[in-house]
Amino acid sequence: MLSYWEKESFTSYDYAIVGAGISGLSTALSIREKDPYARIIVLERGLGPSGASSRNAGFACFGSVSELMEDIHSMGEESMIELVSQRWNGLRKLRERVGDDNLQFENHGGYELLREKEIGQLENLEKLNILLKPVFDQEIFKDHSHRLSQMGFSKKIRALIYNPLESQLHPGEMMRHLWRLAGERNIEILTGARVKRIESTGNGVKIRIRGALETDKMGIQAKCVGVCTNGFTRHLFPEIKLKPGRGLVLVTEPIDDLPFKGTFHMDRGFYYFRNAGNRLIFGGGRNLQMQEEETTDFGINRAIRETLEGYLKNIILPRREFKIEKFWSGIMAFGDNKTPIVQQQAPGIFVGVRLGGMGVAIGSNIGEKLADLMTGNAGM
Repeated sequence: MLSYWEKESFTSYDYAIVGAGISGLSTALSIREKDPYARIIVLERGLGPSGASSRNAGFACFGSVSELMEDIHSMGEESMIELVSQRWNGLRKLRERVGDDNLQFENHGGYELLREKEIGQLENLEKLNILLKPVFDQEIFKDHSHRLSQMGFSKKIRALIYNPLESQLHPGEMMRHLWRLAGERNIEILTGARVKRIESTGNGVKIRIRGALETDKMGIQAKCVGVCTNGFTRHLFPEIKLKPGRGLVLVTEPIDDLPFKGTFHMDRGFYYFRNAGNRLIFGGGRNLQMQEEETTDFGINRAIRETLEGYLKNIILPRREFKIEKFWSGIMAFGDNKTPIVQQQAPGIFVGVRLGGMGVAIGSNIGEKLADLMTGNAGM
């Protein structure tokens, strides 16, 4: 039971955001830019971001050649171009808001590794460069197979595609500075707040919250609510068309003379690795057991772990000594296509979810669009 003082101070807001990951905090910050005096609260079920915002591999990317060709097949050329544009604009917004130094943003370029069965992707470079010229105003995909010998990969890697615009950042620092910005701009963040129900009341929106203790229950009233829970969204709205996707990531101990820097992709983006200083971060393999990985439970899939270890030993770092320091997992959200869902779900309730494993790139853009809907500035 709340005291009179608590009820007066902590239960009534103009805007409430559910989820304190990159899309949730970006939404709150965008609302603040549009409405300087609004009372805004962000509700987070964990002590920190609970999905993938601070658990990803830290890629500032927008799609490899094989990924984008697959997107053309499933979505069409125009939708693929629009999606890449959203990712690129999201990255620019993130960099402007947080700052490259705070993000520990580094541009070493990105690469796609091609095996014999994938070498035909080289034939798609010209097509994609033409399609994406309006977005980047330059050709972004180039054949850099001549550099393979410098990087020490297995002979199974037959070709290398280079993208000079792809970069890397530190997800932990990204989230730390987004939280700092929220505090500086008078946005309240309540952690340990599990949202159990959201309902339109005809006079705003009521949110039912449960805390860590059984007695920690409260209701918050807001004029407008934005839901940015991505892979966990169906706990609140089972009808939303998305599926959670668990991603597995590892980091090695420091490696002497690591022969490459940059971000790297394999097999339509299902495998990805990068340097972090002289460590290697490597993740992926969700496609091996797609159904089993459609879960909101954190954990380590043994078969995927063993596959990552094998790729590391036999393809990425053959003939090199390394030790794996740790594994972890994060929860993403996917759908029949990669277009995010940004929409009104009910009176006063809006969602910005299904980021398709590209939250770092697209999260700031989703936040801007969701803030437009919530503040009534979307021309609707």
